[in-house]
Amino acid sequence: MKQPPVTIIMRSFNEAWALRDTLPALEMQSYRNWQLIVIDSGSTDGSQELIRAAHPLHFIEIEPGTYIPGKVLNRGMELADTELCIFLNADATPQDENWLSALVEALSKPGVGACFGCQIPRPDCEAVYACDYERCFGKHRESASWDHFFSMVSSGVRKSVWKERPFREDLQYAEDDEYTRWCRNAGYEIAYAAESIVMHSHNYTAPEIFKRSFGDAKAIAKSSPGKIAPSWVSHVALGWVKDFKKDLHYCVANGRVGELPHAMQIRWHQRRGNLAGTVAGLESAAASR
Repeated sequence: MKQPPVTIIMRSFNEAWALRDTLPALEMQSYRNWQLIVIDSGSTDGSQELIRAAHPLHFIEIEPGTYIPGKVLNRGMELADTELCIFLNADATPQDENWLSALVEALSKPGVGACFGCQIPRPDCEAVYACDYERCFGKHRESASWDHFFSMVSSGVRKSVWKERPFREDLQYAEDDEYTRWCRNAGYEIAYAAESIVMHSHNYTAPEIFKRSFGDAKAIAKSSPGKIAPSWVSHVALGWVKDFKKDLHYCVANGRVGELPHAMQIRWHQRRGNLAGTVAGLESAAASR
């Protein structure tokens, strides 16, 4: 069968350690009709040399410290000359030759506006985050029953849908969540390509996870009219207990009980950051009305 042309849009910043595997993995894909666009945020670790050696169709360098997710995603979409556009983070490494074909198949189905693939954690991933990957992408993924879930790390967007409404450039976090909620509300399906697998994970410190949780929650609340902030007791205290139970089950099942105290600490900062971000986002939304 004829393969429709596809554009792979990659974002990178000082991830040479991963690009040494990610770029060769692209060359091994069974789906061959693709072109590569890379937008790099001023890498200084050898990433740019690796990218140039891969001969992308476009290689865009932006100044360090000027990265705005929606703006970079829109730049990639503007440069793409294909209907099917695939996003891949530089530190997300395809695990077999079918990564791209599975995403393309999901995105090509009628009515689909965006799709995302499966992610598995790296071998050094801490238990608390490995548990999250299982909940989001595992065989019996809990995320399938959530109000909404999407990850831009390994994903796809139709250019014709994007033209109706590009990514918001006023959000520093959760731009993918906001965009795909818009897609869904506009009547488009968000598809999950379980057979498209990348290895990708981060071990955030307690301050880092607070900052990320705060940022994501603030962006979602800011762009969600009518959202109400939950109480500290229900969201932080009781939510932390629920997280503990899930982490306990994961750690016991995977022989990682020794990591449970660390998981408890991370969840506490995660819950606090999420609530604080939600409150800040709602206040920001109210002030802009």
